[in-house]
Amino acid sequence: MIKLSVNGQAHTVEVAPDTPLLWVLRDHLQLTGTKFGCGMAQCGACTVHVDGMAMRACVTPISAVADKAITTIEGLSTEAGLHPVQQAWIDEEVPQCGYCQSGQIMAAVALLAQTPKPTEAQIDAAMSGNLCRCGTYQRIRKAIHRAIELKGA
Repeated sequence: MIKLSVNGQAHTVEVAPDTPLLWVLRDHLQLTGTKFGCGMAQCGACTVHVDGMAMRACVTPISAVADKAITTIEGLSTEAGLHPVQQAWIDEEVPQCGYCQSGQIMAAVALLAQTPKPTEAQIDAAMSGNLCRCGTYQRIRKAIHRAIELKGA
């Protein structure tokens, strides 16, 4: 039995310690916003936050995140509304197919939490590991700048 805190809620799951976090989220907790992309931590579609840091859920064993705070795309919004990055994504009409977007958003949120006013180079570095087959990179960059404005940084 492994105890987890996901989006502020306690969970106990009975899985092998080497089970990837991604499959626990999707198959056991029914949190399907985190996507399977490559399975090798190369595309970023599975990005979640563990104790506030962006991590690839497809290669993170569940045993490594026991008793840590895990946040998925489903946990970003609150009763007060969308997270500023989510709102910026909507305002800038970022998604095309949308498959990579939860990972993109989670990476952008982690960036802005660590660096409230990132330079273009910092945005490039933080987002470089998240691939978008539709090529919405310019809209992603624009949305990150919009999120900065929405946050009032």
